[in-house]
Amino acid sequence: MSTPKPRITVIGTGYLGATHAAAMAELGFEVLGLDIDPAKIAMLERGELPMYEPGLGELLRRHVAGHEGASGRLRFTTSYAEAGEFGDIHFLCVNTPQKHGEYACDMSYVDRALDSLAPHLTRSALVVGKSTVPVGSADRLAARLAELAPAGDDAELAWNPEFLREGFAVEDTLHPDRIVVGVRSERAETLLRAVYATPVAEGTPFIVTDFPTAELVKTSANSFLATKISFINAMAEVCEAADGDVVKLAEAIGHDDRIGKKFLRAGIGFGGGCLPKDIRAFMARAGELGASEALTFLREVDSINMRRRAQMVELTREAVGGALLGKRVAVLGATFKPDSDDVRDSPALNVAGQLHLQGAQVTVYDPKGMENARALFPTLGYAASAAEAVRGTDVVLHLTEWAEFRELDPAALGETVAQRHILDGRNTLDPQLWRKSGWTFRALGRPTA
Repeated sequence: MSTPKPRITVIGTGYLGATHAAAMAELGFEVLGLDIDPAKIAMLERGELPMYEPGLGELLRRHVAGHEGASGRLRFTTSYAEAGEFGDIHFLCVNTPQKHGEYACDMSYVDRALDSLAPHLTRSALVVGKSTVPVGSADRLAARLAELAPAGDDAELAWNPEFLREGFAVEDTLHPDRIVVGVRSERAETLLRAVYATPVAEGTPFIVTDFPTAELVKTSANSFLATKISFINAMAEVCEAADGDVVKLAEAIGHDDRIGKKFLRAGIGFGGGCLPKDIRAFMARAGELGASEALTFLREVDSINMRRRAQMVELTREAVGGALLGKRVAVLGATFKPDSDDVRDSPALNVAGQLHLQGAQVTVYDPKGMENARALFPTLGYAASAAEAVRGTDVVLHLTEWAEFRELDPAALGETVAQRHILDGRNTLDPQLWRKSGWTFRALGRPTA
């Protein structure tokens, strides 16, 4: 007789939680998603998402109870008591933002979630952290769980970091490139192997570690990626000074398989809700542990990244003759990356905001991020299309690399602008194509390209 599948709860139904809940249902588990926001729960029960992520809406509707043809394996609640009663495995997927005015990570959401869930764990249960946390948090949370749960030592903690890329979250959850679990018992490892049996059978590596190593995997991976991006952006600064071409430079060094081509595209740098706050929290935690010197290089990584935004503002100023006051600027892109509606710490919006503060009339267009951008920067201008955004402008800035922008017709756009100036902040447009249509083309790190 086969062992029944464990029942799963997902605490927190934001970007990570909603994706994980839908994916667990897709893998055949009975899933209960919990959030303290009733409006968000009502939206998810309707099969709607509070964010844009390709493929996630369809996956959700395939499993949410009450929808025609749905498996019914996915339900939602606002009750911790119901979650405690329902679940055998509880995934913590709540946010860990940067503390206001500090580099450190704000653990209050994780702490509250654990404190709310634990008193309802009256039988054997596994609580699995997926949030990105400072190393050492799992040890502390495990002790807190044992203290608060009626089940005592039978309520156990594990740590299973997430590696989602916005725009590819469904693929990354169902077919991850690795699964890392920090565990303290064979039972916890066995349960997590059961959860991830399908991707493991497909060949996904399953890496078992202690708590601190599992916590460090996510922050060290993000720090490496941030360093690689800032490295090529530092080379872009040198190319600007030496009349080099950073795109050709990246192509040449990327053929070295020790370096690789990925994350070597120079531009206005990284943003979003993960990389910036994660490297800052990592620096802060290293300082608390007495290892601050180990991560001092991340300060320069962060600094290089922020300089790219200022450089884009200066290139814009040069393109319009030295003064921004009263100049009309079109910004193509508002999200921090394509295939997302996420504008958190978006370099594109940051540049748009700086230009506006310095007197330019800025009009923004983004295929998916308009609503979020308008909520964050209500004083900027917004257009319903790229063509509308560029009408009558003195310079066009390409700041988020949506496929839609690569397919624009330079000749047609040239008929509507006041000046044919374009600045490519992502190095993905074809300079020759734009110049053939009479545009002055300039890209970061390519002063002569």
